[in-house]
Amino acid sequence: MSPLHMSPSDKPGEPHLSVNPLVGEANPTAGMSEAPPKHRLPDRPLAPMTAHQLVRDELMLDGNARLNLATFVTTWMEPQAGVLMDECRDKNMIDKDEYPRTAELEKRCVAMLADLWNAPDPSAAVGCSTTGSSEACMLAGMALKRRWARKNADRYPSREARPNLVMGVNVQVCWEKFCNFWEVEARQVPMEGDRFHLDPAAAAELCDENTIGVVGILGSTFDGSYEPVADLCAALDALQERTGLDIPVHVDGASGAMVAPFLDPDLVWDFRLPRVASVNTSGHKYGLVYPGVGWALWRTAEALPEELVFRVNYLGGDMPTFALNFSRPGAQVVAQYYTFLRLGREGYRAVQQASRDVARGLAERIEALGDFRLVTRGDELPVFAFTTAPDVTSFDVFDVSRRLRERGWLVPAYTFPANREDLAVLRIVCRNGFSADLAELLIEDLNRLLPELRRQPHPYTQDRGAATSFHH
Repeated sequence: MSPLHMSPSDKPGEPHLSVNPLVGEANPTAGMSEAPPKHRLPDRPLAPMTAHQLVRDELMLDGNARLNLATFVTTWMEPQAGVLMDECRDKNMIDKDEYPRTAELEKRCVAMLADLWNAPDPSAAVGCSTTGSSEACMLAGMALKRRWARKNADRYPSREARPNLVMGVNVQVCWEKFCNFWEVEARQVPMEGDRFHLDPAAAAELCDENTIGVVGILGSTFDGSYEPVADLCAALDALQERTGLDIPVHVDGASGAMVAPFLDPDLVWDFRLPRVASVNTSGHKYGLVYPGVGWALWRTAEALPEELVFRVNYLGGDMPTFALNFSRPGAQVVAQYYTFLRLGREGYRAVQQASRDVARGLAERIEALGDFRLVTRGDELPVFAFTTAPDVTSFDVFDVSRRLRERGWLVPAYTFPANREDLAVLRIVCRNGFSADLAELLIEDLNRLLPELRRQPHPYTQDRGAATSFHH
């Protein structure tokens, strides 16, 4: 088997392909006669214009990010935010002594989020920026495990005391990674019928003396629905009354923690619930910042074990750090602060409401076509999932996804996990920048494709696993 990404021009003895002589300096006769190798360093430098054009030509084959309805990640920001990010991309976030104002902006963002999420004392809440929600979840999971280990120091580590974490089967893959990396048993509540996320009573039943915590998802990536965090906390309150077990909750609000506070202010899911020990979110999702920035917050300093906080003498300053990553650019944190200042509560409410309005309107129009059945309607996260109607036999969701891709739209098709593998859906994520006009273009393309799909003799998907195009 040849090495991954091996190309003919990289094989010894074979000539390189020539490139356009105009891809070079002003004199076309002095242009390159051979293209550089792709999988080893070139022997000689290239002119910057040449290198730029070669890379840019290859990137033209990427999809259009604005038409990517699979991703939750922000694909549009204002030009002013882009300017700020350009000015800060060379600043190393970890060097807080050299870049004290960037460090101050990070602190302000943490305080703003603590206030937004109703921490009992926002000034006492602790938190940090991360490269995204995956790192934030790792930090939250580490804190849960360390707090449990401290309470069970008389019997952990031992064969009888294996820590476990309870969650729905719909969690993002980062939680499975956490359990694998940090040797924690993952106990997952399966889907049942039309319930596509965690059931509070079933989660409580999985808890025991070795449970480090329960994860609630505010905005499932499978269908955009909120998990009932308040009901989960109530079930764990009842468990404590019966058994004495005091199980903390972490809320993975990767998307919903930047939607619910503005659109569903009466929904109780955050630090108003005493059992919620920590919350994370993705600044680069509905936080409206380019990737990658996330946030992890704990209710109080006591919720984050002190032994997880390292004090480092680095580049002239003594500073605490508890993120997994060390060096990273300050650009995204600055962009987050800019967006908080730029929009405020009312601005965020308007932006998120516009996304929800687009999602609900688009869902209704897709349902009206008659070929599809809605699984969710975009009335929690601005996200909805739908499948083919029961009487549709000529095509499936994978056929629809494939044909839409021909028009430039990336709409993922995938099957649900355990107990509902029979259900295959399409999912559309409506983000800031996906306007009503773009939604209209999507409907037009779908209408254009449906007559051809209806004429198919049968669905053309043979391997659903291979056809699944779902990435959290």
